[in-house]
Amino acid sequence: MSVDLLDKTRRINGLVRDSRVPKLAFNDICKVLSELLSSNVYVISSSGKVLGVSFRDLDNVISEIPVVKSKRIDSKIASRMKNVLSTKENVNLQLLGLSRDEVRGLQAMITPVYVAGNHLGALFLYRKEEEYDIEDIILCEYTTTVIGLEMQRSVMEEKSSESRMKQDVDSAVSILSPLEKKAIMNVLGEVDSGESTIVVSQVAKESGITRTVIINALKKMESAGLLETKSMGVKGTNIKVLNSIIYEEFDIM
Repeated sequence: MSVDLLDKTRRINGLVRDSRVPKLAFNDICKVLSELLSSNVYVISSSGKVLGVSFRDLDNVISEIPVVKSKRIDSKIASRMKNVLSTKENVNLQLLGLSRDEVRGLQAMITPVYVAGNHLGALFLYRKEEEYDIEDIILCEYTTTVIGLEMQRSVMEEKSSESRMKQDVDSAVSILSPLEKKAIMNVLGEVDSGESTIVVSQVAKESGITRTVIINALKKMESAGLLETKSMGVKGTNIKVLNSIIYEEFDIM
């Protein structure tokens, strides 16, 4: 290993060791790698979601790859990228389904991210003209180890969060009477986009449930932190869903 490569790996390792950062952001990894390899860099999940991105060369941004976090790349491109099972350097980007005019003169590298045999995503980077060499490959493969651990932590956090949200919903719904459950189901049917203004008296009329029952059910859900209500005067009541798991509980998708 050259001194230069050793210094680069230490830069990546420094991200993990920085005690001031509670958790590692994929954008930070991309930024450092972008500087080290003079490349435009993406971290992409196995489902095609952009988790992190950083650009070194704004004159050569591939428009077919989203530049915004949480956006998804085209499903065909995501599928082809997922089929890359080991590091591929200086790949022909047209084979990924990218247009020839977009990728002319670009050198690219795709390094899959694995943790415990599970394919979690890929590190995707490219630059103009200059090919990637063995030291670049080593650095990228080292970086994917760091990315993989962070992906795994994020997945575990998400599952833990979903579990807590499910428990909160189960606990809140358990104190509702059968009629109140029916009332909440009818309200949620009117708020299927996560937030909407409803007229309680209209819901009462259509559902055959008294206005009092509906209001009491809403108060219980609000006290449990599942919903947020706000009077809009003559326009009705604004309902905002704070815990999306409640839709699953009432089988409203």
